[in-house]
Amino acid sequence: MDNQLLNQESLIQRVALIILAILFAIIVAIVGIYQLSASSPYVRDVIARNGDAVQGHAIFLMNCAGCHGTQADGRVGPSLIAVSSRKSKVSIIQQVISGKTPPMPQFQPSPQEMADLLSYLTSL
Repeated sequence: MDNQLLNQESLIQRVALIILAILFAIIVAIVGIYQLSASSPYVRDVIARNGDAVQGHAIFLMNCAGCHGTQADGRVGPSLIAVSSRKSKVSIIQQVISGKTPPMPQFQPSPQEMADLLSYLTSL
């Protein structure tokens, strides 16, 4: 009886270690992807700049409001209110410049324009 109990405990410990190893691997992969994205010279340049939220709002109205609404509350595209609580700055930049989520078009603002837009989006 004691031997069977020890085998069950050993099995539980092994499963727990495997789960921890998988979680650790996932975390390392996520951090690696984030670092790879953040290592882009464009992204580093944007993050290093001080954005102007007023300018960013103007850029948003010209380029984004048609889909995301003038109040960024969503229309064709999703609401961007509190987007910075759901996505990192790097993720927001990548989303804007990649256009990987159809029907969002690819948008290539200058680093300062992107910093301004990012400043506006993080203020929502």
